[in-house]
Amino acid sequence: MDSAALDLSALSSEKSGVVRLTLTDFRNYAHLRINTHLGPIIITGENGTGKTNILEALSFLTPGRGLRGARLADIKRIAPALVTDEYLPTEITNAAWAVSALVVKGDEEIEIGTAVERSLRESAEEARSFDKRIVKIDGQKITSQAELGRYISAIWITPQMDRLFRGGSQPRRSFLDRLVYAFDMEHAKRTANFEHLYKEWYQLLKAGKSDNHWLTSLEENMAALGVAIAAARREQIAKLNTFIEHEPDDVFPNVRLELEGTIEKKLDKLPAVEVEDFYISLLKKQRQNVMFNDNIDGVNRTDFKVYYRRKGMPAELCSTGEQKSLLISIILAQTKCQTLNKGFAPILLLDEVVAHLDEVKREALLEKIRELGLQAWITSTDPSLFASLKDEALFLEVKNNQVK
Repeated sequence: MDSAALDLSALSSEKSGVVRLTLTDFRNYAHLRINTHLGPIIITGENGTGKTNILEALSFLTPGRGLRGARLADIKRIAPALVTDEYLPTEITNAAWAVSALVVKGDEEIEIGTAVERSLRESAEEARSFDKRIVKIDGQKITSQAELGRYISAIWITPQMDRLFRGGSQPRRSFLDRLVYAFDMEHAKRTANFEHLYKEWYQLLKAGKSDNHWLTSLEENMAALGVAIAAARREQIAKLNTFIEHEPDDVFPNVRLELEGTIEKKLDKLPAVEVEDFYISLLKKQRQNVMFNDNIDGVNRTDFKVYYRRKGMPAELCSTGEQKSLLISIILAQTKCQTLNKGFAPILLLDEVVAHLDEVKREALLEKIRELGLQAWITSTDPSLFASLKDEALFLEVKNNQVK
């Protein structure tokens, strides 16, 4: 057994995960409490019963907008009218949603809660209310969601990700950034701040406002954040490629990961300070692009490329089954790498993950989850597919907005 495998074996006793999950007015659940264990959790039920909603709630225990990327206002519970001739959804007024959990990390127990509250933003012209997500750790409100990364992280696979390698670059970029969050807790804050500055810069130019001092200040801040974002992505790609090379999987295909972006390529050749200067000049040159609706180059256009190493083939040219296997390979490499580097494993949120997997690969995935001692929340319409986990897994059924 090599050193990495030995280290993983030693860390398998450092359990982490959610042992109690409580939802309030979240999607289809008025109130739901689930007491669990730190092994696999199989959630079954018919389509549309709310299995994925449970995984989405868990994803909100980490930084960001959850596994669906939904607007906060769209998550609060919708209930059908009680007496109507036909089904007419009725939104519950003044109802905010909340998710709370008891998280175990080794010998620690941490209470984490997140919810939505209405806030007011006032300006000279008007006062506007908006939904704001708040997060508490052990009862104390925190100012940065990045703090959650000290106690819990999650990686997910959803059916929408079956098209990850064939669609546009934005979902792949978001997927990569979530992998970076686990190792660099400030990465989520940097990407959010960059998006805010970019939007302000874009809107100023689109409105024809040519305050050069203002635009230059935005461009300098965007360049500094952009180079830091690119550097963190490069570091994560290098970390995973090195791990995969030294720890090839015995069932799932080995992958090679690459970044395709102007700023990332500049960092291959130049120190960060010089790349910042380049980025500033690039943004200045692209001001006219905004006016003519042309593309704007930068870290918001970087693509995350995946290759099937043995075939030397880009993922987008592989079969649907191969693409699912490549995605699982990345998830497993990230999980093992994170366990070694941070001392605790992420929670896996696997929504209908066995679709497009043959029996051999399905059983291989379940065996790896068992061997690594992971908490994995897995949804399916067919509990019989997980018979090999009958002694290790907790089986739950979703029906009529309840979990049994």
